[in-house]
Amino acid sequence: MARVSPGSPSPLASSRQFRVSCPYTPNSNSTVAATARVTCTGKRPLRSAVQVSNTDNAMPNWSVEVIGGGLGSSIAAFESLRSRYFPYPVIGWNKHLETIFAAYYRSLPDVRLRRECLRTKDDGAVALDWVCGDDRVLPGDSPLLILLPGLTGWSGDAYVRNMLVRARKKGWRVVVFNSRGCGYSPVTTPQFYSASYTDDLREVVHHVSCRYPKANLYALGWSLGANILVRYLGQESHACPLSGAVSLCNPFNLVIADEDFRKGFNKIYDKTLATALATILRRHSMLFEDLGGEYKIELAANARSVKEFDEGLTRVSFGFRSVEEYYSKSSSSDSIKHVCTPLLCIQAANDPIAPARGIPREDIKRNRNCILMVTPKGGHLGWVAGGDAPHGAPWTDPIVMDFLENLERGRSEILPSSSSVNSVKQCEEDLHRLEVV
Repeated sequence: MARVSPGSPSPLASSRQFRVSCPYTPNSNSTVAATARVTCTGKRPLRSAVQVSNTDNAMPNWSVEVIGGGLGSSIAAFESLRSRYFPYPVIGWNKHLETIFAAYYRSLPDVRLRRECLRTKDDGAVALDWVCGDDRVLPGDSPLLILLPGLTGWSGDAYVRNMLVRARKKGWRVVVFNSRGCGYSPVTTPQFYSASYTDDLREVVHHVSCRYPKANLYALGWSLGANILVRYLGQESHACPLSGAVSLCNPFNLVIADEDFRKGFNKIYDKTLATALATILRRHSMLFEDLGGEYKIELAANARSVKEFDEGLTRVSFGFRSVEEYYSKSSSSDSIKHVCTPLLCIQAANDPIAPARGIPREDIKRNRNCILMVTPKGGHLGWVAGGDAPHGAPWTDPIVMDFLENLERGRSEILPSSSSVNSVKQCEEDLHRLEVV
């Protein structure tokens, strides 16, 4: 879900009180009654605003489903794979409340970033945001993590910043890949990005691997960014240069996701994202003047749903005959069987935007490179649980880092593939860079 602009009215802005009783039976011999009372005001509620009374002095213990063909391999040798999930009282018990709370009230770490604008082979441009000063303090062989935000997301989103800070504290080099038009990245051609388009990611991976030839590369994607990442992994298959990857809140099956996206309360998310997409389009409207053929720029510029935007612009830009064909052929669920890179997928069973029924469970079970964790709660990009809840990092962040560090420890025992000086020079010729501080 896109981060809502500061000027937008918050559904949590009014002062309200919730009293919720949650009976829970941890085993056949005992019953726990947990009662929480939360006062939500226009300001961020303090931890002390939540009072929990529990007869057994314990919160409900929610199990995490863990499956995958990779469970029997070394990629599963990380401690947090056995983590339990304790949703934060009240906020974490409702998928919409959790999704909105995380978008509005999650802390935003202060990080100084340096922007690099990367010219792609089709004369387009993407923006790479690096942490300032990393080249002075990190060795060239430090593991490198590429972050792919969700639809209209960028390096300024709280979920991205929290992950960036955690990885950086572990000594990782981190770069945020802002797609065309996102985060004020330049748009130089009449084409944005889409769920099907992996060429920009391919060029970014090529670029950073040339800049840091001794580093092992990893990638993490959220939501639409996760869909693009998994498609890329499947396309590259055995030739993938990444040492590992993580997919969070991946919609996987875009046909199913579209069905749910236009139902009930989900229409709020749909309209919010459509407005964000249309705003990016209008900001660069001169590039789209006089486009003929099947383009419907007026429809896209005033889209009231993501599907309208995709009908007016996206599906035409990327050569699909209909929106339905675009969603069907852009789904990453079909890519899982071809993934040959260690991949951790984490989903929430109650995700309103990435429906659980779209998860390709059978393909994940059959692929020895894949592990799937499904939490019973979490919403979309929420996961308000764990020691940092409610305002801190998502519950998933330490698990992601544990998985990646386990992979890196294994990779450090393997000699890195050689990269000649000529290959680095070729990278510089292929990709024209403009540094922006």
